[in-house]
Amino acid sequence: MSWFRRLFQQKTKEARYENFKESWRHTLVSKVSFYSALSSDEKLRFEKTVLRFLNTTRITGIKTEVTDDDIALIGASAIIPIFAFPNWEYHNLDEVLLYPAHFDFNHVIGSSKGTAILGMVGYGYMEGKMVLSKKALYHGFQNTTDKQNTAIHEFVHLIDKMDGAVDGVLVYLKDKSYVLPWLNLIDEKIKEIQESESDIRDYGAKNRSEFLAVVSEYFFERPKLLKSKHPQLYAYMERMFAQKLADKKLVEKAKPVRHFDPCPCGSEKKFRECCQKGS
Repeated sequence: MSWFRRLFQQKTKEARYENFKESWRHTLVSKVSFYSALSSDEKLRFEKTVLRFLNTTRITGIKTEVTDDDIALIGASAIIPIFAFPNWEYHNLDEVLLYPAHFDFNHVIGSSKGTAILGMVGYGYMEGKMVLSKKALYHGFQNTTDKQNTAIHEFVHLIDKMDGAVDGVLVYLKDKSYVLPWLNLIDEKIKEIQESESDIRDYGAKNRSEFLAVVSEYFFERPKLLKSKHPQLYAYMERMFAQKLADKKLVEKAKPVRHFDPCPCGSEKKFRECCQKGS
């Protein structure tokens, strides 16, 4: 079966939830500015799409209890990037593993050694899994001025991965007339990051796929700022996600974390030495 047909073929799993919980709705209203900016009809569609995601994807707590807030925020993170594609299914995801804090490459939770990882998409024996730090999940929605949202970042990686090539080109932007200019723009913007001439997070310079995920965070967190500072980049994001976010009234919350502040993931390191460096 081709990747394109898989995008819109619904998963067949036994439903876990019949209705959208009021507690989830309260979480969306109080914590998710994207949801709050939607019309009444859009909110209903958003809830239905979140419910379908939750009925086809397990959420498992590892050394932490999974709460209704956790469920609602993970569901929102999954749907925000694909909201314009109501029949989308994450066929490359079966389960989200929720850790209480950051972890390392050996999945040691709260490790003070090596890289502090906030989220990752699984490969090999972890294929079909996503791992998220609960602290990072909440920080992504508590602070909408820092242009970072770990969970959205990882779901964009899943979308990028859907066609089998993790290359910074989303599956629904395969028109050849757009791909080459898009890749050229990525390379240009990565060079600006490397030369310290950009406000895009340094981690976006790692490779094209990470650039896509980092800029997607920027797009969904600070669309007006992205449009102002990077109009061409914003135009591509708008086309890829089919959402005109700069026209919506998204509420910005909290103050940005400064590079010398304690890292919000709870690692006890400075932000610049921890999550500012990674994803």
